[in-house]
Amino acid sequence: MDVLTLYILNVIYSLSVLALVATGLAAVFGLLGVMNMAHGEFVMLGAYSALLASQWSLPWPAGLFLAVIVSALVGALMEKGLIRHLYQRPFDTLLATWGVAMLIRKGIEALFGREYQNVSQYLPGTVDVVGVDYPVYRLLLVVLIAALMTGIYLWFRKSPASLKIRAMVDNPALAQAVGINTERVAFYTFVFGVSTAGLAGALIAPLVRVDPYMGLDYLLSSFFALVIGGLGSVEGLILGSSMIGGLDQSLSNLFDKVVGYTGVLLLSIFFLWWKPNGIISQR
Repeated sequence: MDVLTLYILNVIYSLSVLALVATGLAAVFGLLGVMNMAHGEFVMLGAYSALLASQWSLPWPAGLFLAVIVSALVGALMEKGLIRHLYQRPFDTLLATWGVAMLIRKGIEALFGREYQNVSQYLPGTVDVVGVDYPVYRLLLVVLIAALMTGIYLWFRKSPASLKIRAMVDNPALAQAVGINTERVAFYTFVFGVSTAGLAGALIAPLVRVDPYMGLDYLLSSFFALVIGGLGSVEGLILGSSMIGGLDQSLSNLFDKVVGYTGVLLLSIFFLWWKPNGIISQR
C-alpha cells in the first residue's frame, strides 16, 4: 500500500511539472503556430536564475521573480528580432529557434561551465501523507502548479485578453480589421509562453541537476503532451500531460528511464497515426 501511495504521489508530481512546462509551448505553438525549439532552454534559464538567487542568498520568491524576468527579456528580444518575421512559417521557426537554442546553451556553458550544479533546497524534510514520508517541497509544487493552472484556465475562458488571442488565432485579418493589434497580442502571448517555461525551471531547480542541456528532455516531453492532448485547449494540455507523465513515471519505476522514454515515444507515434489532431483539439 505504501508503494502504491508513493507511486501515485510521484505520478501527480510528474504530470504537474509537465503540465506547467507544456503550458508555455501550448501558447506559443498551439496559438501562434511557432515551433519553438528553444522552449527547453527557457526552462534551463529559469533553473540557472534560481541557481544565481541561491548563490546570492536571496529568498526563494526572488529566484522565481528573477527567472520570470530573465525569460521574459530574452523572449521579448527573440520575438521582436526574429519570430515576428516568421509567423505563418512553422518550418522556418523550427530552424530559427533551434539555432537560438544552441546559442543560449553555449552562452550558459561559457558562463557556468558544463558541469552539473545543484540548487539548495528551500523546504527540506518530509511530511507524512497517508503513512508515506514525502518531500515537502514536491507537495508545495503540486499545490502551486494546480493553483497556477486553475488561474490560467479561468483567465483563458473569461478574460477579454483571451478573447483577443482566440480572435487572432481564428482569423488574424478579421481581428485586425475590428481594431485588435494582432502584433502586440502575438508579442505578449510569446513572452507569456517563455516566461511560464522559466518559472517552471526555477520551481524544479532544487529537485534536479542543473546543466546547460537539461532543457532537451522537457522540450520533447512537452511536444509529446501536445501531440496526444491536442492544440488549442487547456483540457487537451492537461490530458496529454497526464498521459505522458503517468506513462513515463510508470515505465521508469518498473524498468528504467530509457524504457520510459521509449514508451512515451511509441505512444506519441501511435497518436500521430490514429488522431493526428490530438484527443481534444480546437484547431
